[in-house]
Amino acid sequence: MDGVNRTEAMVRAADAARTSYGRLLALLAARCGDVTMAEDALADAFERAVRHWPVEGVPANPDAWLLTVARNRIRDVVTGAPARRTVALDPALHDPGLLDRIDPDALEDRRLELMFVCAHPAIDPATRTPLMLNTLLGCTAEQIGRAFTVPTATMAARLTRAKKRIRQARIPFRIPERAELPARVDAVLETVYGAFAIDWHTTGRERNDSLTGEALHLAEVLTQVLPDDPEAHGLAALIDLCTARADARTDALGNYIPLERQDRGRWDAELVARGHAHLRHAYSFATLGRYQLEAAIQAAEGSGADPAVLLDAHRALHSFAPTLGSATSLAAATARVHGPAAGLAILDAEIGDPRFQPAWAVRAHLCGLLGHSGQAYAAYTKAIDLSHDTAERRFLTQARDALSGE
Repeated sequence: MDGVNRTEAMVRAADAARTSYGRLLALLAARCGDVTMAEDALADAFERAVRHWPVEGVPANPDAWLLTVARNRIRDVVTGAPARRTVALDPALHDPGLLDRIDPDALEDRRLELMFVCAHPAIDPATRTPLMLNTLLGCTAEQIGRAFTVPTATMAARLTRAKKRIRQARIPFRIPERAELPARVDAVLETVYGAFAIDWHTTGRERNDSLTGEALHLAEVLTQVLPDDPEAHGLAALIDLCTARADARTDALGNYIPLERQDRGRWDAELVARGHAHLRHAYSFATLGRYQLEAAIQAAEGSGADPAVLLDAHRALHSFAPTLGSATSLAAATARVHGPAAGLAILDAEIGDPRFQPAWAVRAHLCGLLGHSGQAYAAYTKAIDLSHDTAERRFLTQARDALSGE
């Protein structure tokens, strides 16, 4: 083991948590069949890492060390005396050799299996995507609740029930047969999209690069597992095209830069090309879907398409998959073509949730264009209060403060 100080050891533990948590959890849960037990064991392993690594040094293979500690913790729980006295013997679960068959030095990647487990018909459809975001990608109940506009306590309760359901229903950890995929694949795609969306709405230091990396990776994996699914390719195209612009979204001082003002020379040309390739492949199936439409809009935005063409695309998207996000984007696109009053009319008609931050930001901008300074100021204030990103809050605050100088 390498000798390091406490600060470096904690940084290394944090790095392992950020880059390997989902992979380690999926592997442990696949072996013990209990997501909550795997989470508890892994949390214990990370806690021990923080205590032991500063003293003993960081192991050469931190993931293997964490997995071994967590595996031993699970073995203690399922085979210990308290369990033997209070829990009926289940050979499939309580076989000590099951955990021994995990090779710490050759870690499998079982995340995709866990995603399909979370998408099983026995799990409440409304909870499938949040469950995957929580277990595989480490998103908190607060983050997920914010993305789904659901109170944190409600989301936490849903996640707990879903994890119990996986254990009680004895859902097998495996890639489903092809005939079973259609009933589950939408939730899996939505999870990858959700991970990307949670991170995409962050521009400053709060940005969680591991989420973007995981979304990119999992989207590519899904195109390999589902090569004939146009929506898998559409999702990969969407994430590639948006992520390609990530570095251009802020300047050297961390200030947010809107798309129309970005330096396109800072876009990742390789990701742009890959996104376009996925989009062309998706179109070859001649079956339209939500993610293809979203990717097409991003491609068109990136090429400076006619606003009227973009408006048609936004209308098609909102008709195909109406969400708060698509309604807000439609309002902004409508305003560019037909004026801010037309955009506000769509916001008034389509947005009923007062917690949806992007709608307040668009409303503030449109009210400002109309010269309704009081309404714009109030809307900016609401958008700022609902924003959790430093760069975005600064951008909105500057726009609000500029109203007083008009």
